Amino acid sequence: MLQTTPFLLFDGNCTEAMTFYHQCLGGGLTLTKLGDTPMKAQFPPEKHNRIINAHLKSGTIDISATDWMASPAFEPKQGNTYAIFVIGGTYDELKSVFEKLSEDAEKERFQELHDMPFGTYGQFYDKYGVQWIFRGEKKE
Repeated sequence: MLQTTPFLLFDGNCTEAMTFYHQCLGGGLTLTKLGDTPMKAQFPPEKHNRIINAHLKSGTIDISATDWMASPAFEPKQGNTYAIFVIGGTYDELKSVFEKLSEDAEKERFQELHDMPFGTYGQFYDKYGVQWIFRGEKKE
């Protein structure tokens, strides 16, 4: 079954922001640094202390976040620092929704669903400018 959650993008202060939200909302907080993952080789060392995945879960509150990893061509600004995060489900379930929502999507920052160390991942900005990020089970 697919779920959605807010997905926030920070510019180097993800740990600070998510720790503050955790103090306010309680629950459990998981922070994963880029440098602690196999993906670190794809980024310069100055980004290794940035958070690649933050997850706050407190009762029915569920927030995911990351630090900005994009190239300087895509600087964070109001309007591109949030997304709808679609998580869970089988690859086929994820793929079906991904294909429907990505109709006429912006091509410049489009990432087709592909395998990552943590599962299947893909993202795009839809025809209305809303960013969608997908994560689910790996394709079998």
